Amino acid sequence: MNTPSEQGRSFFGKLFSQKSMRRTHLYLGCFFTPMLLFYILTGWLQVVDTERLKSPMDAETIIQKIRTVHVDQVYPGEDEFSKPASPKLFKVITISMCIAATVTILLGVFLAFKTLRNQWPVWVSLILGILLPILLLWLGQGR
Repeated sequence: MNTPSEQGRSFFGKLFSQKSMRRTHLYLGCFFTPMLLFYILTGWLQVVDTERLKSPMDAETIIQKIRTVHVDQVYPGEDEFSKPASPKLFKVITISMCIAATVTILLGVFLAFKTLRNQWPVWVSLILGILLPILLLWLGQGR
């Protein structure tokens, strides 16, 4: 049975409650985690192995084919010359993943602020997460 305060809540009050935000964060995270891991790992391959293919049709090994999915959003098949693959459908799920990952990251930051009494570690983490990559890029330019 609902308490009087829960009964008087509006639709938006329930939608943006901490409980519903945690659930949204949880389900979006679980749904998109496999694809996020795929992009993280294939992105790592792009960084450590700089061998680039001229087209998806040049992919021969499984690693090259996986990298092709990351770069071109197609899995090169055997008949790639006669019937090239279309990236349209995969791009839809990739764009959805990017939007959902952004939402779930923002929800995670919001929940960090809402659940911790001492917020300075959250602020320090966010500021370091912005400044450290900028510093490393700057140092990498040989200054």
